[in-house]
Amino acid sequence: MTTKLAVDLTGRGTILLAEDDESLRLLIARGLRSRGFDVIEASNGLEALEALARTNGEVDLVVSDVVMPEMDGPTLLRTMRPDLKILFISGYAEDAFEGSLAENQPFLPKPFTLGQLVTAVKRLCQHGALPAACRAARAAFQSGSGKMSSG
Repeated sequence: MTTKLAVDLTGRGTILLAEDDESLRLLIARGLRSRGFDVIEASNGLEALEALARTNGEVDLVVSDVVMPEMDGPTLLRTMRPDLKILFISGYAEDAFEGSLAENQPFLPKPFTLGQLVTAVKRLCQHGALPAACRAARAAFQSGSGKMSSG
């Protein structure tokens, strides 16, 4: 009899979440908080920069939608401190951002599960690398078997 080990989906750290879809932002923030993370919410890149200034940049990771009004995710990435890690999320196909994102830029396609998000967040906070589960979700999305949702 084989027993599957439970994956630890708890974490610690401060996450700056930039997402323009309010209902999705609230859902993601609640999910991350339920797993032990502190979450600072912003509805676009400009609000995210203001939040970074208010916290003196004391965040472990930025999770940002790619397409947002006023300031998009790639512009936020170019504007914030270069040592901050960022995970991009989007419902648009990743190839739509060719030229805007670095080739190995951490990217999680929407829709994603809370488990996929927490796994990616934990790995990036701890090691700066995207976990295998997220790479698999990304590959499925690129091959056309993933679903798309808004921005």
